[in-house]
Amino acid sequence: MSMRDRLRGRDFLTLMDFSPVEINFILDTAADLKRKWMRKEPHAYLQGRTIAMIFEKHSTRTRFSFQAGIAHLGAQSFYATPETMQLARGEPIKDTARIIDRYCDALVIRTYGQEIVEEYAKYMSNPVVNALTDLVHPCQGLADMLTIREHKGKLEGLKLAYVGDPWNVCHTLMVCGSLMGMDVYVAIPKGWKPNKRIADFAEANASRRGSRIVVTDDLKEALSEADVVYANTYHSMGHKDIEERKKAFAKYQINSETLGWAKPDAIFMHCLPGYRGEEMTDEVIEGPQSVVFDEGENRMHTEKAVLALMVP
Repeated sequence: MSMRDRLRGRDFLTLMDFSPVEINFILDTAADLKRKWMRKEPHAYLQGRTIAMIFEKHSTRTRFSFQAGIAHLGAQSFYATPETMQLARGEPIKDTARIIDRYCDALVIRTYGQEIVEEYAKYMSNPVVNALTDLVHPCQGLADMLTIREHKGKLEGLKLAYVGDPWNVCHTLMVCGSLMGMDVYVAIPKGWKPNKRIADFAEANASRRGSRIVVTDDLKEALSEADVVYANTYHSMGHKDIEERKKAFAKYQINSETLGWAKPDAIFMHCLPGYRGEEMTDEVIEGPQSVVFDEGENRMHTEKAVLALMVP
């Protein structure tokens, strides 16, 4: 069976469902689609297809990147929020999912609980694409891996230092690192920790690949000799304890001094939206080591690869 046949029709709920070989194939496809886009070469591989989009959370990059990418692929997207659907009146997900499945060739969904995307996938035969949950952000993970590969030429053997909320992006980077052979150091204050399911998966796979997953409250340990420095907000969507988090993470800012603990050629990444003056300084995000906007662009290319490969 070819790799395309292996991926066609599959759900994209978490990168834990995919092998390193499959992830590399998706990244290769994204790189090819990016080259076509830069050359303005048509690539309408999903001509005539319809893609539903349900977004329960606010979005800039995810919404624009998916809708632009779907248009490039020749498909039509339909955007809705639960408040504008019969979900708001109590219609169960299993009924909504089966109806969408009759109309559309795939569903892209951005929501809170991972169990929500899993329920849609249970009741739909067409692919369901996780555009973010509280647990994981697999589309961001692919964009991050493509960006690192573009700037570093590889993934295996690198050290990535993550600093910020141990939430969906952190979880996804832990999964990516464990699958692709990167060391991932997570710097967070005492009292905070990643999800146990994610940590167990990442540590087991890293052990098999000969890489390391390290959670530490020592920022210098995490950043020392890092190839990639990845900052993220201290307070993700849905968190109410914002002031408590700001206080706890105050000493974990990425600035010119702390970035200097990494390798001289380290790249700086952030999934955005970012809070300049909190988790990073303006000097860092606007500096020569920042690849933040390359990373943002790559959301579109990797999402296109997922759709092009998985939509039947």
